[in-house]
Amino acid sequence: MNGSEGSEQPVTANVAPPLARRFAALVYELLLLVAVMFAANFALLPFVTPTRGSELVLPGLPERVVLFCLVFAVLAAYFVWCWSNGRRTLAMKTWKLRLVRAGGGVVTPKIALLRYLATWIGPALAVAAYATLARHGWGAHAAWLVAFNFLWAYVDRDRLFLHDRVARTRIVS
Repeated sequence: MNGSEGSEQPVTANVAPPLARRFAALVYELLLLVAVMFAANFALLPFVTPTRGSELVLPGLPERVVLFCLVFAVLAAYFVWCWSNGRRTLAMKTWKLRLVRAGGGVVTPKIALLRYLATWIGPALAVAAYATLARHGWGAHAAWLVAFNFLWAYVDRDRLFLHDRVARTRIVS
């Protein structure tokens, strides 16, 4: 597998697992993701945190934006690596799931990056809705939009998550 766009190697088992199984794998993935985020934040925090003796100081907005961008990049590298060229995350291995292209071929790094970026549709909608609704005291109602990508599967004809629909990928057993 050289990862080129033209190499379509079909996967033998191409059965879509039930939503409950995909959500269970998602919960496990979130637990692992929290660990990756803690490690990345722990490693990067000394570079963006101002120091004043032993006093704990909240970094300023520019430092927090830089920290977010760095963690975003670390997560992008993690997921693009894990999703491309036939590799899987630990949660996908545990739940015996695989990410494939719509036709069953191997996911390329370019498609894995598109899928990663598309996973941020829900959180971006939540931030935009919060910015709009908070002025009127309704900001908390934007929180459910974080899960928009995953809730999309309930209205999708193939039960795909939104980021899978956008990237033309699917999770199979």
